[in-house]
Parts: sequence; structure tokens; C-alpha cells
Amino acid sequence: MTKGYVPVQPQGRASGPVARAEKTAETNTESDTAVKTAETNTGSNAAVAAPQPPFPDADLMYIVDLLPPDEQLRYQEVREFLQSRIRAASIDYWNREEFPFGLLAELGKYGLGGLQTDGTSKLFKGLMYVEVARADVSLSALVGIHNELIVGMIDELGSAEQKARWLPGLTAFTQLGAFALTEPDHGSDIAGGLETTARLDGDEWVINGAKRWIGAGTIADFALVWARDVADQHIKGFIVETDRPGYTATKIANKIGLRIMQNADIVLDEVRIPAANLLPGATSFSKANELLRDSRAWVGWQGAGIQLAAFDVARAYSLQRRQFGKELARFQLIQQQLAEILGNATASLALMAQLARIQEEGKLEMVQAAMAKATTTRLARASVAMGRSLMGGNGISSDYEMGKLFGDAEILYTYEGSYEINSLIVARAVTGKSAFV
Repeated sequence: MTKGYVPVQPQGRASGPVARAEKTAETNTESDTAVKTAETNTGSNAAVAAPQPPFPDADLMYIVDLLPPDEQLRYQEVREFLQSRIRAASIDYWNREEFPFGLLAELGKYGLGGLQTDGTSKLFKGLMYVEVARADVSLSALVGIHNELIVGMIDELGSAEQKARWLPGLTAFTQLGAFALTEPDHGSDIAGGLETTARLDGDEWVINGAKRWIGAGTIADFALVWARDVADQHIKGFIVETDRPGYTATKIANKIGLRIMQNADIVLDEVRIPAANLLPGATSFSKANELLRDSRAWVGWQGAGIQLAAFDVARAYSLQRRQFGKELARFQLIQQQLAEILGNATASLALMAQLARIQEEGKLEMVQAAMAKATTTRLARASVAMGRSLMGGNGISSDYEMGKLFGDAEILYTYEGSYEINSLIVARAVTGKSAFV
């Protein structure tokens, strides 16, 4: 069997006794032997693997072959871990809207907390985002935000003291940060509408305001808060430790997607931080915009990853499910849907591989990032809808995974700039005319 290929099971492995066994394994991170035992000793509920299909990794255009040999080896190692360890285990957490702290340590062990600073290629980093999304979209959101907006910001814009204080724990995934930009009344218009304020009072900054939809806001060690300096009206970035008086975070519950990600409403009420907590390189919103450009491109990788996940699930299901005396995979309509899902995914992956090339060359601008994000998430929405249809009633259950992907795709379509906003960014670039109000 090709390394890293784990076929989808006909019934969700995250239900009942298996879920309890996997949860036990996650908390017992001190013993790899205990983890392996818990995962294999699942009794009669363990599903039997389906035969390996052709092209098990679904990389028909050999995008992974563009990596140098050392990165290919690491890619395969991480992919196998994500498929065998994270994918099935994430379902129960997704259902319960809980965060898998035990899994976070394992992600750190495989270097996924330090992709931004480990010196690997842009293509490798992007393919890591693809594979995390292929295993679980919520955790891919955490990994992406963590690298692009937290580690990236401190590494590029922080002081020497800030880097020394935070980067070791962040890159090991023993510490978390939250990127606090969006506000209750300002999303797409945040650049001009941001209302959170900062005022310098002696040797301290005093922060007041509210933030919304902040990923990891309830579990982070600190938040990177963007606030408007009342003295010069410039938007600046601040490190606000989450245990400071006046900082409160409330989990946003009942989401239809990214249910593992702990999004929060944050209130900052006269929060005092040392003057040294201002990021010296983040003294204007233009700096945030550069990071948001790269973060927007990262969501394009997520769009490719979720489509590959939808293909994996749909193909395995069609090979296992029998109707009218034969496998679904033998029906023409099913084959057409599988081909279209994989075509969308492959087009998205090829687009992102080209984006990685221009990013390496320092040519990436917001128009390319916006086009990539808008395109791959639009195709993702279509792909998971086909996958859900292909699976009939079972497509709406997270136990069969496609229902989980269906909800997650809606979030990708909306966050890091909605589809409509990104489309307008592209159109403005190619017409020279702005349609923004």
C-alpha cells in the first residue's frame, strides 16, 4: 500500500467504542506504545481496509514530485501521520466542538508549528497546508494562522526580546497565539473602520475594544491585537497576554464548520500592557496587509486540501457501497462526479503550485492571493456539494466525513476575505476601477 494512504471506512471510526479508544490514546502522549495499542485494539468495531485503488494519493499531475528529495521524504512522513493519526481522531472533536490538546503536541513533534521559520520551500509549506486540511480543516486553520499570522508576524515584525520570549514555544506548538483583527462591526471594512484603541500612558499601553471570530481566542497564551493609536490614528500591533486583567474571551459556539477551532468574542477593557509589547515593525496597517496577503494565499492551499479530502472520501465510499448489486463506482453518474471533484482539486493544486513559484520569486501581490483564495474555495464548495450528493443520505453525517467537509467548506468560502471581496480585489486590479463603496 502506498505510504500515507488510509481508505475511508464505511462507518465513522469516531463513533462509540473507537472514539473512546482514540481519545484515551491522545491523552497518553508520554507513551507511543500506548497510543499505538489504543489505536489498534478497537475490537470488532475496527473497520477493514478496502483494496488500494490506482493513484492512491490522487496526485495525477505529480505536484509532489516538484519538491526536492529531502522535502518529498518529509512530506510522505507527515502525510502518513496526518492520515493515520489525525483524520479519524478529529471527527469526534469536531462533533463536540472541542479542541484536541493532545493532538497539538503531536503536530508540533512533526514540525508543523515551525513551517514559517524552518527554511523549507514555499511549495513544501503549501503542501503541508494541503495535507493538514486533507486530514482536518479546523486543524489546518490553526496550523495556517499559527504560521502565517502569529509566528510570521513575531519573526518579521517583533523585537529581539519578543522573538526570544515567544518563538521557541510557538514553533514547538507548546504555546499558541491568536490573531485579533476582526471586530463585531467591522470585517471587510476593517482597515478603515477599526475601533479598538490604544493609548500610551507612561510606560504602558492601555487597550480598549472588542474583537470577534478570533481563532484560538479562548485557548491562546497571547493575542496579537490590532488597535488604533489615539495619538496618531495609526493602526498598530500589540502582544496582549490573555491572563491580563480586562481581557475576556468567550467561545463562539454552534458553528456549522471549523468546529474544532475555538473562535472567540474578545473584550478588552482597560487592558494594560508594557510599552515593550508594541511590535516595532507593526506600526501601520500596511504591515498587517502584507501578512494578510500571504494568509489569504494560505487559504488557497486549504481549498485544494479539502477537495482532495472530498475525493478521498467519495472514491472510497463509491468502492465500498453497493446498490443494485454492484459498487457505486461502476455507475456512470458516480464516475462523472468523481472525475469532476478530482479535476477541481487538481486545478486548484496546480494553481497553488504556480503561486508558490511566484512567491519564492518575491512577485506575489494581493491580486494573485485573492484570485487563488476565491478560486479554490469556490471550487471546493462545488466539489464537496458533489461529494455530499454522491453519498446520498450518508453524506449529511459527519461519521462518513463528507458532512464534516460540507460544513467546513462554507467557512473557507467566507473567511480571510469573503469570496465576493476577493473577487472585487481581482476585478479592481484588472480593470483599474474600484467597485468598493
